[in-house]
Amino acid sequence: MRNHWSGRLGFILAAVGSAVGLGNIWKFPYITGMNGGGAFVLVYLVAILACGLPILMAEFIVGRHAQKDVVGSFRELTPQSAFWKHLGWLNLAASFIILSYYGVVAGWTLDYLFKALCGAFAGQEPEAIAGMFGALVSDPVRQLISLTLFMGLCLLAVIGGIKDGIERWNKVLMPTLFVLLIVMAGYALTTSGATAGLKFMLYPDFSKLTINGVLEAIGHSFFTLSLAMGAMITYASYMDKKEPIYPVSIRIAFLDTLVAIIAGLAIFPIVFSVGMEPGAGPGLIFKTLPQVFATIPMGSILAVLFFILLAFAALSSAISLLEVLTAFMIDEKKFNRRKATIWMTIAVYLTGIPSALSYSLLAQVKPIKNMEILDSLDYLASNFMLPIGGLLIAIYAGHILEKKISRAEICEDGRSFLLIFNIWYFTIRYIAPVAVLLVFLTKIGIIKL
Repeated sequence: MRNHWSGRLGFILAAVGSAVGLGNIWKFPYITGMNGGGAFVLVYLVAILACGLPILMAEFIVGRHAQKDVVGSFRELTPQSAFWKHLGWLNLAASFIILSYYGVVAGWTLDYLFKALCGAFAGQEPEAIAGMFGALVSDPVRQLISLTLFMGLCLLAVIGGIKDGIERWNKVLMPTLFVLLIVMAGYALTTSGATAGLKFMLYPDFSKLTINGVLEAIGHSFFTLSLAMGAMITYASYMDKKEPIYPVSIRIAFLDTLVAIIAGLAIFPIVFSVGMEPGAGPGLIFKTLPQVFATIPMGSILAVLFFILLAFAALSSAISLLEVLTAFMIDEKKFNRRKATIWMTIAVYLTGIPSALSYSLLAQVKPIKNMEILDSLDYLASNFMLPIGGLLIAIYAGHILEKKISRAEICEDGRSFLLIFNIWYFTIRYIAPVAVLLVFLTKIGIIKL
């Protein structure tokens, strides 16, 4: 008998926890800053509806109908196809590789939280604060300690099971994250940069948006929902058959997008209030914001709140990736949960060590395009595994999976949500695959813009 969530709220909080991660609070603000603000946000919202949401619903259909781990789901639904029944392995590999380096990046949030608690930013010159990040990533001992602590937290959450572990943790993590984010945004809107920050985030200036920005928005729309890495398929396999897929999917996509927008509203007014540029890029969170916290009123308190928020977001996403691997070991290898969780945590931890040492002891090892190990793995996952996985899932749901299965999962009583099903079916067959394919071909350089 497969375990299930205690109810709709438990599933929604767990799925939102999977979707809400560093991509919302770190990546979305900085790519919004680099792509001109409001126009990028508008395109991103359209991309969520046309690309992210349909693929999210497709993953829910696959997982809920099969009631198995990600590998078992595709094998169960397409046993006669040698190609499609192996699609789950790509998702499984993506979750393993991503978690191995995500744990390192998430460990940085714990290190910075410790710094914030110790008041390390207060009274420091901007150059000294910016240099803290370089000192962290080049210190192998601190990197390994941070990775160990973070993976230990993931282990504690997943080993407890669906209701007593993952669900219970997310019932604390998600509400706390929302409260902290609203507090941060409320403060940001009292600063002198509030008007400039709001205008930047919400006023669409299409002269600042390039075609690359549009493709970035499309790509981020399905990366942010934890798609093509097995998380939503695995979580949906614990979903009760009575739960309607469409309303739940809408709520998850809405809450995930809301977190990203509020994160922007919490960050940009503060950045503008001290005269800094919004297009700071990946360094926005670990280099720019700590400089801001060092100069603004209540900066020390805000720094602590912000890095707690960031650590919670990182943890909720990582829990879902570890559960993908754990569910595979339980379903396919017949391990009990305790053994499966411990073994997969150890495997991910050991695989993550080279990423943790990427900028110190292994700095000379550059596997792809002269990039360090961590950046190479991120390049492989972001540019190949996730786009290909997303494209194949869209094709699978729209052209391979029996239509009656999808219709039955979305239209529970045969009539409810029939219009929604027809819209979803058209989108997943024709719009989502083309959008993801364009992103993929651009990322790998076949289409040059």
